[in-house]
Amino acid sequence: MVTRLHVAARYSEVAIAGGTVYLAGQVPDQAPEADIEGQTREVLGHIDRLLAEAGSDKTQLLSVQIFLKDITDIGRMNAVWDAWVVPGHTPPRATVQAALADPRWRIEVVVVARQLNT
Repeated sequence: MVTRLHVAARYSEVAIAGGTVYLAGQVPDQAPEADIEGQTREVLGHIDRLLAEAGSDKTQLLSVQIFLKDITDIGRMNAVWDAWVVPGHTPPRATVQAALADPRWRIEVVVVARQLNT
């Protein structure tokens, strides 16, 4: 069985199957004009909220893919990431430069995590 949260016509924000939580790519909504640090903080906040809603948290991250509009932002993005991620629970991660769907976005993050108590 698959449980989907925040289902829209084109995609769901979350899918849960077999104790695994899959998040759609998370992008800045409130701060599209913010710098990379502000956008990263907002996106990580979305991830925290969605994981909690799905019965998980950032200690359960299995895989993370980070897409940056400009790879030279990686140092400043990493500073925010390093303050957010739980030491000892750092997931496998890929970070690449990509053309994002909205030119105001500097970051998009895709997460796979395990549900707590599964």
